[in-house]
Amino acid sequence: MFDYLSGTLAHIDQRLAVVDCGGVGFGVNTSLYTLSGLKKGQKVTLYTHLSVKEDDLTLYGFATREERNLFQQLISVSGVGPKAALAILSATTPSNLALSIITGDIKPLTAAQGVGKKIAQRVVLELKDKLAKEQGAALEQYKAPVGGLELPADTLGEAAAALAVLGYGQSEINAALKGMDASLSVEDVIRQALRSMMKN
Repeated sequence: MFDYLSGTLAHIDQRLAVVDCGGVGFGVNTSLYTLSGLKKGQKVTLYTHLSVKEDDLTLYGFATREERNLFQQLISVSGVGPKAALAILSATTPSNLALSIITGDIKPLTAAQGVGKKIAQRVVLELKDKLAKEQGAALEQYKAPVGGLELPADTLGEAAAALAVLGYGQSEINAALKGMDASLSVEDVIRQALRSMMKN
C-alpha cells in the first residue's frame, strides 16, 4: 500500500518517528539503527511496511530499502513478530545481520532484547534455506573463478549471499565485488561493496 513516506521529521520518541507529510503526521515504528541517523526537523524518506490486523494498522519504516527487506524477511519467520524483528535490527547493522544469517552466527540475534537462542536459530535456519532457494542459481557462479573476481570462492559466495539478503540484484553484486582485495574478510568485502553501491 505504502512504499515510502517523504516529509519532515516532526518528532522522535523511542522507536517511533513521526513524519509530517503535507500536514499529516504519520507515526512510523522503526529500528534504533534507522533512528540513529534521523534528526528532528530534517527532510526524511522512510521505506515502509504496513502491518494489517483485524483491529490495528501499524506502519513500520526504515532508512533504506535493504533494511526494510531484512525486516520483511524476519517477520516471515514463524514466531518472529514485528517487535522482535525491530529488536534484532536495533542490535546490529543490516550488513552484519545479513552476514550472521548466511554464516549461521546467532550472537548478533541473541544480543537483541527478548530474542533467545531458539528464536535466533530458527531465524538462521529459515532464512538461510529461503535464501538458498531464491539465490541458488545466482550463487552457483561463485563456485568457479569469474573474470575480474579475485576473491576465494567461499568468500565470494558468503559476501554475495549476504548482499542478496539485503535485496541487491545479481548485476549490482557482481559489479560491487569486481576487483576486491583477496586478503579481505567476508565482513570487510560486504562493507566495501555496500560503500561502492551507495556511491552509484
